[in-house]
Amino acid sequence: MYGIFMECWVALKLYGGNGVLLLLLVASSIYLVATEKSIKKKIMLGIIPLLILLGFLLPITKIVYVAAFNSEGSDTYYRLLWLIPTYVTIAFALCKVIFSLKKAMYQRIALVVTLAFIAVTGSLVYANNNVKVAENLYHIPQHVIDICDEIAPADGEPRVRAAFPSELVHFVRQYDTDILLPFGREMVVTQWDYYNPVYEVMEKPEVIDAKALLEATRETKCSYIVLAENRKIDGDLVDMGLELVNTLHGYYIYADPVVINEES
Repeated sequence: MYGIFMECWVALKLYGGNGVLLLLLVASSIYLVATEKSIKKKIMLGIIPLLILLGFLLPITKIVYVAAFNSEGSDTYYRLLWLIPTYVTIAFALCKVIFSLKKAMYQRIALVVTLAFIAVTGSLVYANNNVKVAENLYHIPQHVIDICDEIAPADGEPRVRAAFPSELVHFVRQYDTDILLPFGREMVVTQWDYYNPVYEVMEKPEVIDAKALLEATRETKCSYIVLAENRKIDGDLVDMGLELVNTLHGYYIYADPVVINEES
């Protein structure tokens, strides 16, 4: 039980980042339990957040959660913390503190102190390496849009299936739901450890087995295969019957006439 408790504790610390947000949440909840007159607000913003935090740390909670969700349970246990109205609780408590002050001058000082505290303890999200300037209105890399537009079916035509490299998978379905994928996010998140025949031959080996790739994509009815130019493959897909439709942004786009004729 102690080991499970420590797992829960580590998950809570990772979720809380530098810990300031969790401290503010606990302090805000306790303050609202002690001072809030509305029973509904006291329960929703004071008691429930504390109960969820306490329940999250109990080993029995994780045991039941993992049993309910099988292999995914351990990796997704932190999602129970999404049930806590964290920012609403903290914001409501801070507003309550500020407006409880009698003089307007004190309210202004409290507001400035609050904003300064947030600035000092927080971080600028736009300075994160994962934040990039949007290339278009879709907020999706432009090269993904161009590749999808190249293979997307016209209006009224049936949807097509295309095998994309894993680095593009996240974006394809966000842009065009008429393009189906033989594997998706469930394969990109490696700790889930699912099996997919196309992923096995397309992503795992250092050098792609061209014959095995073609067998897997035809078995899953992929009309198109998209490969990075620098991806190593032990054969020429054109010589094996595929058509090179185009080369865009460092990616080869192949069409498989066998699958296309079967699907038409």
